[in-house]
Amino acid sequence: MPDPRQGHRPQARGGDHGCSQMENDARRQQDELEVRMLLIRHKFLVLSGKGGVGKSTVAVNLAAALADAGRRVGLLDVDLHGPSVPGLLGIHYTPQPGHAGGIAPAKVGENLWAMSIQFFLPDQHDAVIWRGPRKYSAIREMLAAVDWGHLDCLVVDAPPGTGDEALALVELLGPNAGAIIVSTPQRVAVSDVRKAIGFCSTLELPVLGVIENMSGFVCPHCGETTDIFLSGGAEAMAAEVGVPFLGRIPMDPAVVRAGEDGVPHVQAAAGSATATAFKAAVEPLLTMTERPVHSADAHHVD
Repeated sequence: MPDPRQGHRPQARGGDHGCSQMENDARRQQDELEVRMLLIRHKFLVLSGKGGVGKSTVAVNLAAALADAGRRVGLLDVDLHGPSVPGLLGIHYTPQPGHAGGIAPAKVGENLWAMSIQFFLPDQHDAVIWRGPRKYSAIREMLAAVDWGHLDCLVVDAPPGTGDEALALVELLGPNAGAIIVSTPQRVAVSDVRKAIGFCSTLELPVLGVIENMSGFVCPHCGETTDIFLSGGAEAMAAEVGVPFLGRIPMDPAVVRAGEDGVPHVQAAAGSATATAFKAAVEPLLTMTERPVHSADAHHVD
């Protein structure tokens, strides 16, 4: 991938031969993209109408919970301006060649692999300074190049909002894709989530469910719940617009500690109320990704 610190620059003219080569490269990349996406049974695009709602934390814990339940899961971080997945999983990875060409994802656990735009940055503190066309190209390159092999599901941590990146992902992921939308309970966040649902409707992307994150704070000492950000706003909105509601995830200091330690909360504190809430939110996705009884074990990345 090109240096992410550079903006989108016009290519030097190379005559008809140069144009022909670019067209061939684009067709080859499109073919690779389609083949790799066909090997993935389901794609879960984790969206939020705004930043700061804990979208990446939700994506990581959903992916980990699915993997713990026996699903083969890929976790793709394409939050170009704020990649969080490597830190939340505690992984440092230099991209390596895959078995079927392309790039192998980082192996996180027995059933979980991850890839992030951060792995391609010369320095983790470098800013990505790209215009829209360069963002589209980078997302397409990542989807086409990563050798996931056969997966039950690919969880995609998308940038917040409904701009270029989200639009590119919906276009490129192909069939069997759906959105999981993360919100906090307060009115301003719910209003933005309603717009995200409208975005999905316009693009005919099924909304698989809404998760209300930071829904109440459970005191670790007395167990009393305090609705710091209110509660129930996202659930009421989901009912109003007729999309599934997957559950409420309470605020929990242990989630922050797990993220700092680079371990998904559902694994670090498996018996906690918050981990139980995450796992309950995953139940409909487990049903959706259940493999047919007659299906044989498929090849997957090592």
